[in-house]
Amino acid sequence: MSKSKTTSADGASHSSSQPENGFIDLASPVNSEKAIGELLQRTPVHDNDEHLMEFSEALRTVAKALRRAAEGKASAQAEAAEWKRKYELERARNRDFQQQDKISGGKHDDDIHCESTQNLDDQNDSCNQTNEQPERCCAEHGIWTHEVLFNGENDSASRAIQTRMMRKASFKLSWSCKGERSDQHKHDIVSFEKGNITTAGRTSKQIALKWESPPQTVLIVTKPNSNSVRVLCVEMVRWLKDHNNLNIYVEPSVRSELLTDSSSFEFVQTWQDESEIPELHKKVDLVVTLGGDGTVLWAASMFKGPVPPVVPFSLGSLGFMTPFYSEHYKEHLDSILKGPISITLRHRLWCHVVRDSARNEYETEEPILVLNEVTIDRGISAYLTNLECYCDESFVTLVQGDGLILSTTSGSTAYSLAAGGSMVHPQVPGILFTPICPHSLSFRPLILPEHVTIRVQVPFNSRSPAWASFDGKDRKQLAAGDALICRMAPWPVPTACLVDSTSNFLRSIQDGLHWNLRKTQSFDGPREQ
Repeated sequence: MSKSKTTSADGASHSSSQPENGFIDLASPVNSEKAIGELLQRTPVHDNDEHLMEFSEALRTVAKALRRAAEGKASAQAEAAEWKRKYELERARNRDFQQQDKISGGKHDDDIHCESTQNLDDQNDSCNQTNEQPERCCAEHGIWTHEVLFNGENDSASRAIQTRMMRKASFKLSWSCKGERSDQHKHDIVSFEKGNITTAGRTSKQIALKWESPPQTVLIVTKPNSNSVRVLCVEMVRWLKDHNNLNIYVEPSVRSELLTDSSSFEFVQTWQDESEIPELHKKVDLVVTLGGDGTVLWAASMFKGPVPPVVPFSLGSLGFMTPFYSEHYKEHLDSILKGPISITLRHRLWCHVVRDSARNEYETEEPILVLNEVTIDRGISAYLTNLECYCDESFVTLVQGDGLILSTTSGSTAYSLAAGGSMVHPQVPGILFTPICPHSLSFRPLILPEHVTIRVQVPFNSRSPAWASFDGKDRKQLAAGDALICRMAPWPVPTACLVDSTSNFLRSIQDGLHWNLRKTQSFDGPREQ
């Protein structure tokens, strides 16, 4: 390479680098823009030379494209390095946990444990928290258990001590697909070794729950104002106490009804005030609902954090989430208490309102968890709803219509379906974005991934406020400038399956909605020759 100087029209001197053969190397994206600039300076362009002017513009366009390619490559390399760094940190953290378990003996009498997953290098990561911080442990997995779960056998004496100290039944989850079962708890893991991207351990596989110790406490949630439900509740409470010697919890109003029928129900427990409800997940091993889908929604709303496994009995109308028949409750409960059972992890949405007067997004109202959907509509106003929608801070669209539905996949067969949304398997993690009567023929529903955060804001130029409802209740007004923020909650609702998750879902849409039910075409008639 040799350096030369060129003089521009204004007399300024510019130094440039060029190869000895007089040609400029355009292969390097880093120096492309500089090299093309030098070429343009050495080639005088006159106003009347249109071809050279077009050529110079083309060169500038190429330089910009090369620069963008270089920036994109650098960004991709940085992102890959960050993923690799996180992966290495996770492996190092798992090794540290294993070493700590070996030193401490792998167990503590007063600790609360939850099962962990096996990562890419097939190492166990055990989650061990004290009684003072149970929520931190359960926030990672969403299912509550009180005993550390190892693949190997524990010492029998230590196991006996743990059994005496436990107040809740412990369990573990296993993933299976196409009949192949595994005792390992798996996470969604992305591997990028040797330049190949693969995924393993998808959580959409069938999930089985196996009790490590027998359940001791059952919460029964009933549909109100129903004589048939009341009669069944009385029978079930007596049977669970007489045949299984379980601790029974019910709502205060239900306990009053039971005591009105007979004083022999003094053993039934309840809570004195609502401040005790957030602590229920520390006492209850199993939740039994007697009613329809609304009863399941009510039972889920009682748990603001981890939710015990739910056994829903069908005593309602449609019953998309209630696969168990009340006539055979003894057989069903016997099977569930013995285990193992198939469950469906039904995802929930974590929603909170940020008022315009708030100083920042952290100054919010109390969060609300929804199992079906959150609806933002125009209420009693005659004007169209105007809603600005953002996904991870990126503008999505301006909704102009009757409103918007943000639904879980469990709620895809509810209001979202009536508004034109798709039916989605409840085990699929995602958020449904469904408009209500939009004033646009091209506004079709979306299904967004589960990791996004959705922000719906009422613009300042809106003609009227909007109204938000959460699973059909807790209605809140959204004035101009107010925003509703939704994301996937870390605590799903595990519901027991009669067969498995997929069979229950298909049976519910066939029996409840008569999906694709029509008369079969007759075989007689014209045929192709």
